Amino acid sequence: MQVTVQPTTQTVESETIALYTVRNQQVSFSLLSYGATITSVQTPDREGRIGEITLGFDDPARYLERHPYFGSTVGRYANRIANAQFRLGDRVYSLTPNEGANHLHGGQHNFARRPWRCTDWLDERGAHISASRFSPDGDEGYPGDLMANGVFTLGFEPSLTLTYWALTSAPTFVNLTNHTYFNLKGEGTILDHEVQVEADYYTPVRPDLIPTGEIAPVEGTPFDFRTPRRIGEQIESPHEQIQIAGGYDHNFIIRGEVGTLRPALRAYEPSTGRTLEVWTTAPGMQFYTGNKLNGTLVGRGGKPIPRWGGFCAETQHFPDTPNQPHFPSALLLPDRPYHSITVFRFGVMG
Repeated sequence: MQVTVQPTTQTVESETIALYTVRNQQVSFSLLSYGATITSVQTPDREGRIGEITLGFDDPARYLERHPYFGSTVGRYANRIANAQFRLGDRVYSLTPNEGANHLHGGQHNFARRPWRCTDWLDERGAHISASRFSPDGDEGYPGDLMANGVFTLGFEPSLTLTYWALTSAPTFVNLTNHTYFNLKGEGTILDHEVQVEADYYTPVRPDLIPTGEIAPVEGTPFDFRTPRRIGEQIESPHEQIQIAGGYDHNFIIRGEVGTLRPALRAYEPSTGRTLEVWTTAPGMQFYTGNKLNGTLVGRGGKPIPRWGGFCAETQHFPDTPNQPHFPSALLLPDRPYHSITVFRFGVMG
């Protein structure tokens, strides 16, 4: 197990941005302190060849520019909040609108657009990188001073564990997740990836991708991934929800007890044999297939990133939960720390 730290020439908010890289015998990953961003994950294929399985850039400085959240830690509230506001007690809080009239991923200057303070250490469980970010009361409109922390752990097995914590000084809403785009082939599209999602229900959306409030069964729809199915099989279906999003950009309700670590998604790429399992303690997972990528953004090796070039498995509270009281609560109180775990398990099949 090895950890290397490479300071960059970039400084943001008086913090020198650094790139941390962790390797074991099977897997390596890199984390940039700006946005607590996973910039790289490399795993072997069935022939033992190590290859990149995420979308991103060769130059760490590119992550300081606007991009579609490649590998970012997003918050305070991941995903969308309708009309950029919510009611808490007898007060309505106005947030920063940054996707039309709505609030996305924590606002204009969200956690993905700011430096985090990072430390690293080794112990008997593996290599750890801890990233912390303080968000003051009123930041992007949210109430309460908030201290957020993410610990990224590469164990001796081929798995990467993300553990998120947060403490608040006043009641507020919190939803932290990671926005890595995976492509287990390392190039092209993810349409031939076979995916299984442990969900019987999903949350349909309006044209602006805000949940309607309905809890809809996946059975008989393009959202039925209860058994493995190619992502591309129905990604251009005439189904209204597919047409709204231009593919998949929906929250799936993960089976099992919220707060317990349980499987959410399994992906298999047949040409390389690579597999990815996603486990989570969160109530939901946003499955996004890179519908807004269009080939104009240049990624690693100078190659344009195509539409459907990667998929995200954003473990989370449901979108717009602060305005949907029948969704599992994302309310954080001063006497109860926020805590969630996501595990990415990497493997190969013959």
